[in-house]
Order: sequence, then C-alpha cells, then structure tokens
Amino acid sequence: MSKPDELLVDVAALVESGQSNQMSLTVVTGGAVITGRLAPEAVWRLRVSDVLTDSDRLGEFSAVFEAPTKKDGPPTHLHFHVARILQGTVGIPETGGMYRVAIEDVSAWTVGDFSYSDL
Repeated sequence: MSKPDELLVDVAALVESGQSNQMSLTVVTGGAVITGRLAPEAVWRLRVSDVLTDSDRLGEFSAVFEAPTKKDGPPTHLHFHVARILQGTVGIPETGGMYRVAIEDVSAWTVGDFSYSDL
C-alpha cells in the first residue's frame, strides 16, 4: 500500500474544513485522468443521495449516502463533482459527474481542471 501524498491530504482537509466546492483539481488514478472540482464529503454525499432519491430504480440506495460521515483522522478520499474522465479529445460525461477517489491511489495531480476546445 502506498503512502498518500501529504500535500494532497492537506488540500483535501482544507476543502473539508472550509466546506468549499471551488477547488479545481486534476488527478491521475489507475490510468484515468479525472478533472473537476472538489467538494466536502458531506456535500458530495447529499448530492449523490438526491440523484438516487429521484431515480425510480435506485431510490433505495439513497439512504446509504445519507449516513453521517466518520471524521477520524485526515481525509482518505477526494470527492469530485462537476468532474469528467478525460478520454481522447472529450470529457465523459460532458455535463460532469460525481467521483470518489482514494487519495492513496492518486499517482499524479495538479491544481486546476482541464477542458478541450475545438479552436
């Protein structure tokens, strides 16, 4: 098991403590490039729960995301919203999605998010 990047843990902790969703980040994890904005875990869970609640087939799963988060120690995951997986010249999904990434699985990262232009 790799040791999480302490600087990235500090960034995640600031997002958690400030309840901010304005920090843009791009990470490489498992060969995928994910780019978007970070959200505090509680905010991220609420948004996922809302989406599931509105689904006819997945509504029963919303309660899992409503459970209170445990705050023992530093953050272990990054919670992306309005995020895309970069593939070729497009980001999937185009409108952005919700991703949870283990900090220890991040092999590279940079501040900011990437987008493509046809220009």
